[in-house]
Amino acid sequence: MFENRAEARIDLSRLTENIELLKKKSKTKLLAVVKADGYGHGLVQIAKTAETAGADWLGVALLEEAITLRKNGIKIPILAWLVPPGSDFKSAVELDIDLAVADIKAFNEISKLSNKPRIHIEVDTGMSRGGFLEEWEVFLKSDFSPVNIVGIFSHFARADEPEEKQNIDQLLRFKKMVDQLEAVGIKPQYKHLSNSAATLMNPDATFDFVRAGIAMYGLSPDVKTLGDSNKLSLKPVMQLRAKLHLVKNVPAGSPVGYGATQTTQRATKLGVVAMGYADGIPRTAQTAGVFVNGCKAPIIGRVSMDQFVVDLGPDSSANSGDWVIVFGDGSRGEYTADDWGSASSSINYEIVTRIGPRVPRIYEPHVY
Repeated sequence: MFENRAEARIDLSRLTENIELLKKKSKTKLLAVVKADGYGHGLVQIAKTAETAGADWLGVALLEEAITLRKNGIKIPILAWLVPPGSDFKSAVELDIDLAVADIKAFNEISKLSNKPRIHIEVDTGMSRGGFLEEWEVFLKSDFSPVNIVGIFSHFARADEPEEKQNIDQLLRFKKMVDQLEAVGIKPQYKHLSNSAATLMNPDATFDFVRAGIAMYGLSPDVKTLGDSNKLSLKPVMQLRAKLHLVKNVPAGSPVGYGATQTTQRATKLGVVAMGYADGIPRTAQTAGVFVNGCKAPIIGRVSMDQFVVDLGPDSSANSGDWVIVFGDGSRGEYTADDWGSASSSINYEIVTRIGPRVPRIYEPHVY
C-alpha cells in the first residue's frame, strides 16, 4: 500500500456549516451548485453532503453531471443549465432532471418529449451570455402546453461589486421579463437570480431560492470587493497538501528550474514539491508557495508538470518525505486559495476547480 504524494483534504463538516449559514442569511430555499466536480471537491460526495445538510436543490452545468448524481442516489431536485440542442433530453426526463432552456431550438426539441419535461427558462438580463434576448418576444408566443415550466432565472454579471448600477438594472430587467411571462399565463413556481455574492450582499434579489456556489465551499466570491472568507464568516472546505520529494542544499547563485528564471541569492535549502501543473498548480504562479514547519516557503523558478521548487531557507529542518501545506484556510499562517489565485493573476475559483484527477480527494472531519 503506497502513501499519496499529494492530497486534497475535504472537511465536509465545514461544507455543512457554510450551507447552514447561507440558508440562514438568505431566509429562503438554497440550490447548492456542485458543477465542475463540486468545484474540485468531488461531485458525488459534495452533493450527498449538501442534500443531508439541507440543500433544497442541486445545480450543475452539464447534463452528464446530473445523470451521475441520480445514478448515485440523489433524490432532491437537480437543475442542469448548460444543455444545448442535441443533448440527451430523454434521459433527463426519465431521471426527473430539470432542464434550463435558453433558446427556441432547444425548447422545440424538449417539447417533443413525453411526460411534460420540467424546464427553467433562462433569460439574459444584461450579462450577454446565456438566456433569451432577441428571441424573447417570439418565444412568449410558443405553445407551452407540452412542458412544465418550473422556473425562470438569470445570472448577475457583477454581484461581487455590490455598488455597481448594473446589478439594479439586471434586477429590474428580470422582474420585467417575469411579468411578461406571467402576462401570457405562465407563472413559474420558482424565480431565481442570486449567486453567492448576491446571496451574501443583495437581499432584494433573493426571490424563491438562491444559488450558492463558491461561498458554499467557504471561499469569497471576490476578495478585493467583499473581503476574504473570514470576513464573510465562511469556512474553507479544502486543504491541499503534498510531499516534499526531495530536500537539498544548494549554493548561492544556483539557477532554478526551466529557463533559469530565478537564481538563489544565498546558500539555502530547496524543497521539491511533488505536484505540478498537471495536478492544477498554476504555471503562472509567482509569489505563492507552501507552508512547512510553521514557516512559509516561497516558489522559486517555474512550476513544472509534476513538481515545483520552494526555497525552504538555510535553517529549515524540513526533510524529504515531509508533508507541506500548499493552501489551507490561513489560520496557521499558510497560503490560501486566495493567495494562489492572486499569485497567478486569477481567482480562488480557478485554484480549487483545477486540482487534477490524480490528486485524490480525502474526506476527513476537522482537517484544520
